[in-house]
Amino acid sequence: MRTTLPENPIVSVLLHVPDWRTATVWYARAFDTAVRIRPETDDYGHLDIGGVALEIVNADDKVGCGPAGSVVYWSVADLNAEIARLSTLGATLYRGPLDIDGGDRICQMRDPWGNCIGLRQRA
Repeated sequence: MRTTLPENPIVSVLLHVPDWRTATVWYARAFDTAVRIRPETDDYGHLDIGGVALEIVNADDKVGCGPAGSVVYWSVADLNAEIARLSTLGATLYRGPLDIDGGDRICQMRDPWGNCIGLRQRA
Protein backbone atom coordinates (compact mmCIF):
# COMPACT_ATOMS: atom_id res chain seq x y z
CA MET A 1 0.00 0.00 0.00
CA ARG A 2 1.42 3.37 -1.00
CA THR A 3 1.01 6.31 1.35
CA THR A 4 0.35 9.72 -0.16
CA LEU A 5 2.18 12.41 1.76
CA PRO A 6 0.85 15.93 2.18
CA GLU A 7 2.64 18.74 0.34
CA ASN A 8 4.82 19.43 3.39
CA PRO A 9 5.22 16.08 5.16
CA ILE A 10 7.51 17.38 7.94
CA VAL A 11 5.42 17.95 11.05
CA SER A 12 8.10 18.67 13.63
CA VAL A 13 11.81 18.65 14.30
CA LEU A 14 13.01 17.66 17.76
CA LEU A 15 16.18 19.45 18.82
CA HIS A 16 18.30 18.36 21.81
CA VAL A 17 20.21 20.98 23.82
CA PRO A 18 21.62 21.35 27.35
CA ASP A 19 19.06 24.02 28.36
CA TRP A 20 15.83 24.14 26.36
CA ARG A 21 14.79 27.55 27.72
CA THR A 22 17.99 29.27 26.54
CA ALA A 23 17.86 27.46 23.19
CA THR A 24 14.21 28.39 22.64
CA VAL A 25 15.09 32.07 22.98
CA TRP A 26 18.08 31.61 20.64
CA TYR A 27 16.05 29.80 17.96
CA ALA A 28 13.29 32.42 18.15
CA ARG A 29 15.98 34.99 17.30
CA ALA A 30 17.65 32.79 14.67
CA PHE A 31 14.35 32.23 12.83
CA ASP A 32 12.76 35.65 12.97
CA THR A 33 9.44 34.29 11.66
CA ALA A 34 9.22 31.80 14.54
CA VAL A 35 6.06 31.92 16.62
CA ARG A 36 5.72 30.34 20.03
CA ILE A 37 2.84 27.93 19.54
CA ARG A 38 2.58 26.61 23.03
CA PRO A 39 3.02 28.20 26.42
CA GLU A 40 6.30 27.33 28.05
CA THR A 41 6.06 24.37 30.37
CA ASP A 42 8.68 22.66 32.45
CA ASP A 43 9.67 20.20 29.75
CA TYR A 44 10.31 21.85 26.34
CA GLY A 45 10.08 24.88 24.08
CA HIS A 46 7.81 24.85 21.04
CA LEU A 47 8.15 27.16 18.01
CA ASP A 48 6.32 27.20 14.69
CA ILE A 49 8.57 28.08 11.75
CA GLY A 50 6.63 28.22 8.50
CA GLY A 51 4.31 25.41 9.51
CA VAL A 52 7.02 23.15 10.96
CA ALA A 53 7.11 22.72 14.73
CA LEU A 54 10.55 23.05 16.30
CA GLU A 55 10.40 21.22 19.62
CA ILE A 56 13.38 22.04 21.82
CA VAL A 57 14.15 19.58 24.61
CA ASN A 58 16.97 18.92 27.03
CA ALA A 59 19.60 16.45 25.89
CA ASP A 60 19.97 13.35 28.03
CA ASP A 61 21.86 10.05 28.21
CA LYS A 62 19.99 8.65 25.20
CA VAL A 63 20.19 11.66 22.86
CA GLY A 64 22.91 14.29 23.16
CA CYS A 65 23.68 17.52 21.30
CA GLY A 66 25.69 17.89 18.14
CA PRO A 67 25.90 16.69 14.54
CA ALA A 68 24.97 13.04 14.86
CA GLY A 69 23.22 12.26 11.62
CA SER A 70 20.18 13.93 10.13
CA VAL A 71 20.21 17.61 9.20
CA VAL A 72 17.06 19.57 8.37
CA TYR A 73 17.52 22.18 5.62
CA TRP A 74 15.62 25.46 5.79
CA SER A 75 14.93 27.52 2.70
CA VAL A 76 16.56 30.96 2.67
CA ALA A 77 16.45 33.78 0.12
CA ASP A 78 20.11 34.81 0.51
CA LEU A 79 22.55 32.18 1.79
CA ASN A 80 25.44 34.57 2.43
CA ALA A 81 23.23 36.99 4.35
CA GLU A 82 21.84 34.18 6.54
CA ILE A 83 25.35 32.86 7.26
CA ALA A 84 26.36 36.34 8.39
CA ARG A 85 23.19 36.89 10.44
CA LEU A 86 23.35 33.54 12.24
CA SER A 87 27.05 34.09 12.91
CA THR A 88 26.18 37.29 14.81
CA LEU A 89 23.91 35.15 17.02
CA GLY A 90 26.73 32.72 17.85
CA ALA A 91 26.30 30.07 15.14
CA THR A 92 29.39 28.88 13.26
CA LEU A 93 29.82 27.69 9.70
CA TYR A 94 30.27 23.91 9.69
CA ARG A 95 30.13 22.87 6.01
CA GLY A 96 30.05 24.80 2.77
CA PRO A 97 28.74 26.90 1.27
CA LEU A 98 28.50 24.52 -1.68
CA ASP A 99 26.97 24.80 -5.13
CA ILE A 100 24.88 21.72 -5.87
CA ASP A 101 23.02 20.33 -8.86
CA GLY A 102 20.40 22.62 -10.27
CA GLY A 103 22.19 25.77 -9.14
CA ASP A 104 21.07 25.64 -5.50
CA ARG A 105 23.54 26.63 -2.77
CA ILE A 106 23.70 24.96 0.64
CA CYS A 107 25.63 25.07 3.89
CA GLN A 108 25.43 23.79 7.43
CA MET A 109 25.73 26.04 10.46
CA ARG A 110 26.21 24.83 14.04
CA ASP A 111 24.13 26.39 16.79
CA PRO A 112 25.89 27.29 20.09
CA TRP A 113 25.26 23.71 21.31
CA GLY A 114 26.77 21.98 18.27
CA ASN A 115 23.54 21.03 16.45
CA CYS A 116 23.52 21.48 12.67
CA ILE A 117 21.14 23.82 10.85
CA GLY A 118 21.02 23.28 7.11
CA LEU A 119 20.42 26.30 4.87
CA ARG A 120 19.43 26.06 1.21
CA GLN A 121 19.12 28.87 -1.31
CA ARG A 122 17.19 27.89 -4.41
CA ALA A 123 18.60 28.81 -7.82
